[in-house]
Amino acid sequence: MLYPENFENKTGFDRIREMVRKNCLCDLGVCHVNAMQMTDAHERITQLLDETAEFRDICLYEENFPVDNYLDVTQSLKKARIEGTFLETEEVFNLKKSLEAIKSVLQFFKVREEKEKYPVLRKLAENVNYFPFILEKINTILTKTGRIKDNASAELLKIRKEIVQKHSSVNKRIESILKSAQQSGIAESDAALTLRNGRLVIPVTATNKRRISGFIHDESATGKTVYIEPSDVVELNNEIKELEYAEQREIIKILTRLTDAVRPYLDDLDLAYSFLGYIDFLRAKTLFAIKTGSVRPEIKNAQQFRWIKAIHPLLYLSHQKIKKEVVPLDIRLNEKDRILVISGPNAGGKSVCLQTVGLLQYMMQCGMLVPMDIDSCMGIFSKIFIDIGDEQSLENDLSTYSSHLFNLKYFIRHADSGTLILIDEFGSGTEPMLGGALAEAFLERINRQEVYGVITTHYANLKHYASSAKGIINGAMLFDTARIKPLFRLEIGKPGSSFAIDIARKIGVPEDILKNASDRIGQEHIRFDKHLREIIRDKRYWEEKRNRIRIAEKKLQSVIDQYTDELKNAKKQQKEIVAQARQQAGELLAGINKEIEKTIRVIRETQADKEKTRAARKNLEAFRNKLENKDDPENKILEEKIIRAERLRKKLGADETQEELRNKSKVEREIKTGDKVRIINQEAVGEVLDVSGDSIMVAFGNMITTVREVRLLKVGEDELKKQPAVSAQTSHGYNLSERKLHFKPDIDVRGKRAEEAIEIVKKLVDEAVMVSVHDLRILHGKGNGILRQVIRDYLQTIDVVKSCKDEHVDRGGAGITLVELDF
Repeated sequence: MLYPENFENKTGFDRIREMVRKNCLCDLGVCHVNAMQMTDAHERITQLLDETAEFRDICLYEENFPVDNYLDVTQSLKKARIEGTFLETEEVFNLKKSLEAIKSVLQFFKVREEKEKYPVLRKLAENVNYFPFILEKINTILTKTGRIKDNASAELLKIRKEIVQKHSSVNKRIESILKSAQQSGIAESDAALTLRNGRLVIPVTATNKRRISGFIHDESATGKTVYIEPSDVVELNNEIKELEYAEQREIIKILTRLTDAVRPYLDDLDLAYSFLGYIDFLRAKTLFAIKTGSVRPEIKNAQQFRWIKAIHPLLYLSHQKIKKEVVPLDIRLNEKDRILVISGPNAGGKSVCLQTVGLLQYMMQCGMLVPMDIDSCMGIFSKIFIDIGDEQSLENDLSTYSSHLFNLKYFIRHADSGTLILIDEFGSGTEPMLGGALAEAFLERINRQEVYGVITTHYANLKHYASSAKGIINGAMLFDTARIKPLFRLEIGKPGSSFAIDIARKIGVPEDILKNASDRIGQEHIRFDKHLREIIRDKRYWEEKRNRIRIAEKKLQSVIDQYTDELKNAKKQQKEIVAQARQQAGELLAGINKEIEKTIRVIRETQADKEKTRAARKNLEAFRNKLENKDDPENKILEEKIIRAERLRKKLGADETQEELRNKSKVEREIKTGDKVRIINQEAVGEVLDVSGDSIMVAFGNMITTVREVRLLKVGEDELKKQPAVSAQTSHGYNLSERKLHFKPDIDVRGKRAEEAIEIVKKLVDEAVMVSVHDLRILHGKGNGILRQVIRDYLQTIDVVKSCKDEHVDRGGAGITLVELDF
């Protein structure tokens, strides 16, 4: 039950209904929008909201929901119920397109049945049928463009063939007559056949019109040209006209047979089109919900609610156009606090708050989603009464205050515990003392009737009463006293001040007038209003401080969580690195064990032959060079095994001790100034300029760089001779700056064979070392990942390569390898 009759106009719901109506695709959906009304049945409201919420998910997350050819053919179906009538060709075509739309919607839900998606909407579609038989019947007589097919019947095919033949004869004959008329000068040489009254005619000058026998159909605006149908083709055209009449009669027979076939299914078709209209209606509601950010809150079958961040949808849309934010509303009503008395400054948002409550409650009970936080909770009311605005009427001899009294009288008579009452500017419109007293008495009465409500007022006596009466609670629209500016935020629990003196002072009212007004109102009232402002100010201060503390604690907790996660990851990585190192050490030790055993076996089998023994020791020494950490436990085990191998060598009488060989090898491997060296896995040979501990300065051509000793290999005379000769230009005329300028750290090896790609990557790394570039980018594509793996396997064998990783997913991902060099 609603009061007054123009409730929708007062709350703005009529504008929302119009917006939803414009979202409809056909009149079927518009009918549902027009019929939308409030209900207090909990199950019905839940059903309506669930349907709209599921359709909202479809609009947000599905891309192929069918929305074409939503056509209203209900009037055509109503006509078809009468025996002997038939559907016109256009009506049949619309029936076909709309049935195909129903078919597409049903198939959409059927496909999602296995995934158990949209159960509420799928239930709506359970008993709906699109009748494939009817579609097949229509497709046998209509083309895709909606024209009756030639072969819709044998008779129609025969008639149309005759029409084509007659037209051909007419065209040939009249073209011959036109050509003859042009040759004899009766018609202009550039004259062309044209149509008048559906007949082909020849344009002839008016002076020659009697020289051609025929029927004049028309003349030009100037009268200089007449359009004549030659008598030779009149009879043929008449025959064509008779055939066209016969064609139309045959089409009517075809359409009548189709209509007779459809007639038994009309009741089921009405159900199908009702479903299509309801889907259109749900879509229209959903589009409005998405536009306003509306959701489906929790619905309780009780007269209470807890709204979080609720906004007025019309205010939101108007502010959105000017990019202005709407201050959300937090409000609650329950059995303990049923009536909220809101006070505060003028233009502070009290009326908007009141309208928001009435509008959102009505929208929800009409089955529409509402713009508020999804964690909100809404109740259900059987009656909503509202008293907003000026209802004065000259015809009924009503003043503004009288109209308010009529509304209050209606409220008292019809309100009960299931009623929501909304009253704006309660008690205003008459002498303040009497108006305040009447308002307080009315408030006491409706409180005894256990109604729920939101009331706005400026009267101090109502604020006092709300502070002491059970079931009533004060609320205030907050005000920034420093800037003398309303904040449009509702705070429940304390009354608000009107800030009349402060606003007047800001506007510029003379101070002596303000002082005079303060003296007249009395110190008691001034102190009360002052205390209200101080309470609001202090509360706001402590709330802001609490919010800052809450934000700081949240940030601190976020940092703690971040560091905790990083510590866990670091420990995890540490364990993985240790495990990986142990695995690699174990593999290396196994290889060394194999080499030592092989060396011992060679010494035994050759009976300490010097050449064989020297070769075996050389192989063993190559393995020793791979070990960089001399303190590793596995190395100690290796040393013990080497000692055992030495003892065996002495026993067999070999020529040099292992210690001598080790010292000799160490001397041979020692790098000093002037030596020729190369970087491990690189071909370029350079000369050592200076040795400083582990750091060695090397000159590669004109480029000088510092490399760690473990990255270098000493080049012997034999290997140096094998190096290709360096041209004078390369050795003496090398321009490093120019080389750096033209160096490109990016290469593209897509489409290359593995061997070609490796060679290109190898040259890129060499060049990067030369020009001191540490970051490279290799584009190899994704494909099956074979080329990517081959390249990375090769890069892992190069000591100067520090790391290889994929590019960021937005810039190529696994199709690009980023290489970091360390030298």
